[in-house]
Amino acid sequence: MRIVFMGTPDFAVPCLEKLIKEHTVVGVFTQPDKPVGRKQILTPPPVKVIAQENGIPVYQPARLKNSDSAEIIKNLGADIIVVVAYGKILPVEVLEAAPFGCINVHASLLPKYRGAAPIQWAVLNGDKETGVSIMQMDEGLDTGDVILVKKTDIGENETSEELFERLSVIGADALINALELIENGKAVKTPQPEGDFGYASMISKELCPVDWNKSALEIHNQVRGLQTWPVAVTTLNGKNLKIHKTVIADGCSGKAGEITDNNKKLIVACGDGNCLEILELQLDGKKRMDTKAFLSGNRIEKGTVLGE
Repeated sequence: MRIVFMGTPDFAVPCLEKLIKEHTVVGVFTQPDKPVGRKQILTPPPVKVIAQENGIPVYQPARLKNSDSAEIIKNLGADIIVVVAYGKILPVEVLEAAPFGCINVHASLLPKYRGAAPIQWAVLNGDKETGVSIMQMDEGLDTGDVILVKKTDIGENETSEELFERLSVIGADALINALELIENGKAVKTPQPEGDFGYASMISKELCPVDWNKSALEIHNQVRGLQTWPVAVTTLNGKNLKIHKTVIADGCSGKAGEITDNNKKLIVACGDGNCLEILELQLDGKKRMDTKAFLSGNRIEKGTVLGE
């Protein structure tokens, strides 16, 4: 099939690479280049890099509404438009610019977690299962008919970053399967049930502060879900301390946030009487490191309370 691809971040790259191998990608739409890092170097999106390496025309409109994007897609002779984490709302003229319309690779089991951050919220909420839905796009927010679903378990210590990587590959395989069904006229489009199934709002730094009065599992899910950005944070002796990796430890006695073991590891009591072991952490202005290396250069007294 002749495909116009719309996508931007790393998550979309495996899908684009699969499409290049299996189909004819006639054009790629992606977000404009953005300044990155302390030096604010203008950097192309990952999808643009792959497209240019493969000699595919790239389009980076600041907005789609009232642009000539629909006309470009028609002129490219696309059979279908594939959207993967593009980051823009598609107007109806774009949705209808190809004979088979637009399909979207969405990283949740629709209708659950419609919205911008389905992977992070699945981890933050402690879900044990997630997956990828291939959806025929309509004018609503992730409300279109579902064509195909691929499910996968979420590991108890798996971070959102790790899940991103896995789902990007699962999504690419599911996309190819869905396109085969569409091309052969065998796609069954299942309407999503009506109702409020949870909106996956954008992740913000307001989610970062750790409340040690919560259960060990809730805090562990917070740490996992906020990797690699914006990262769970507490305070240690008045300084901000990022927590990158934890595991749930055996039960222990102590007030919420209290360090109950500092012998080459950090065990912290939580509000439910259970504990977390901090495996990787980072003080403000310092490098991320494992706990053993951190303790060799930072003296922390047993009984110290985090978050005070």
